Amino acid sequence: MSGAISSVEGLSALLSAQKAAFIAAGAVSAAERKARIQRVIDLLVQHHMALAEAMDADFGGRPQGYSLMNDVLGSLGSLKHARDRLEGWMGDESRPAFFPYDQMGAEAWVMYQPKGTVGIIGTWNAPLFTLFSPLACALAAGNRAILKPSEVVPRTAQLVAEIFAEAFDPLEVGVVTGGADLAQVFTAQPFDHLVFTGSTAVGKSVMRNAAENLVPVTLELGGKSPVIIGRSADLANAASRIAIGKATNGGQICISPDVVYVPRERLEDFLAALASTYGELNPTVAGNPDVVAVVNARHLARVEGYLQQAQAAGARILSLPETLAADPENRRRPLQVVIDPPRDSQIMQEEIFGPALVLLSYDEVDQAIADINARPRPLALYYFGEDAEEQRHVLEHTLSGGVTLNDVMMHPALHDAPFGGVGASGMGHYHGREGFIEFSHMRTVFKSPAYDPRREWGMLPPYGEHYLAAMAAQVTRD
Repeated sequence: MSGAISSVEGLSALLSAQKAAFIAAGAVSAAERKARIQRVIDLLVQHHMALAEAMDADFGGRPQGYSLMNDVLGSLGSLKHARDRLEGWMGDESRPAFFPYDQMGAEAWVMYQPKGTVGIIGTWNAPLFTLFSPLACALAAGNRAILKPSEVVPRTAQLVAEIFAEAFDPLEVGVVTGGADLAQVFTAQPFDHLVFTGSTAVGKSVMRNAAENLVPVTLELGGKSPVIIGRSADLANAASRIAIGKATNGGQICISPDVVYVPRERLEDFLAALASTYGELNPTVAGNPDVVAVVNARHLARVEGYLQQAQAAGARILSLPETLAADPENRRRPLQVVIDPPRDSQIMQEEIFGPALVLLSYDEVDQAIADINARPRPLALYYFGEDAEEQRHVLEHTLSGGVTLNDVMMHPALHDAPFGGVGASGMGHYHGREGFIEFSHMRTVFKSPAYDPRREWGMLPPYGEHYLAAMAAQVTRD
C-alpha cells in the first residue's frame, strides 16, 4: 500500500492489511522493535526544523524553539527511553505454580505479547508529542500503528504523513489525514487498542465507538487542573512557577493550571507576584514572537466568551501585562486572571485551555480540597507549601492523574513513570514500562507436569464417599 490516506475506505483497507501482516509475521524480535523505533527517531532528527516551522505556521505564532523542546525533544525522550529498555521489559515473567503441581515440576509464567494494531489520535496543542510518545510504547510492545494527526494543525499533519511515507511501509506504521468526520470513523474501527488525546466530551464519544468493537482504550483527557497554595508556601516562588506554566503554549496544555486556590489574606500579594513574574516573561503581547497564539479563531472566541460571561456576572478580571483589543488576525492574548468568579459561571465549569486563569480565595485548606473533590477528577494537581503534614493531607484526600509539588506540569516529563488520567480526565497510561504493559497482552501460561494425581486422589468422577468431606475440610478462614 502507498500514497496518502484520507478516506474511510483507505483507512479500513489499511487496518485490514496491517492486521493480516501482523498475524503473518508472528513474533516481533527485540531487534525489529528497536529498528522501528530508531526509524521514528531518525525521522524526527532529520525533519525537526521543518516540523517546527509547520507548527509555527499552524498556530499563527508558536516559537520554534518551544516546538523543538516540547514536541520534538519530548517525543525523542519517550522514543529513546523505550528503545533502550524494551529488551528488559519483554522477557517472560515467572510466576509460582499452585500446590501440589509446583512440587511435581509444573511451571507458570506471564508472557507479554503485542496486541496487533494500535490506533493513535493526536491533538493539536502538542501535535507531535501526543502521537509519538504513545507510539514509542506501542512499538516497544511489538505492535503496528496507524496515526491520525489533528486536522486543526493541517500543515503539521500533512508533513507527518509525508515523512512517515518516506521511511515506513504503511503496514508497519501508517498515517491517515482528514477532518472530524474521518476521526469519528477512525474511532469506530476494530483496532486492537485505541489511544485518544483530547477533551472529555469527545473522549466519551470515542469510548462509545470503541465499545462497539470491544476495543480497549487509552484516553488522555484533561479537566480543570487545580493548584493549592498552602500558607507555608514561598509565595513569590509559587507565583513564578505558575506564571511560567500559564505562559507555556499560551495555556493550551492539558495539564495547564486552571484554578488556583490562595489563602484569602494572601490573595493580593499573590496577584502582585504573579503580575510581576508574568510581566518579566512577556513584557508585551502584541507582536511578541515569544507568546504562543491561540490556535484558531474558534478557540479564541471560546476563551473570550468565558471571560465575557464571568465579567458580566461580576467577576474581577486582571489582564497581564496589558489589555488588547480583539483582533481575529492576531490571536496572541495576555493572561486574563479571573478572581473569585461565581461558581456557576462557564469558566468555573469548562476547561479553559487558553490564556486565562481562575483564582479562588480560601480560609481553610479543607475548603479547597472539598471544592476540588466536588469536581470531576483532573489530569493534574499541584500543591505549593513546606508543611509536610498538609502536603500529605492534600495527597491523601484528593485524586488526580498525577501530581507536581512546588511546581507545575513537571511530572509528565518522567519517562519512567506512567502518565494518564483518572475518571473524567481519562484512563490508561503511557510512558515507561507501564506504557509497554498498556499496549501488551499479558498472557498467562501454565505448563503442567507429566504426572496427573487427580484420579489417584479421588478427585475425578465417579466420586468416592470421602470426596465431599475432603473438599469441605479445606473450607477454612486461614
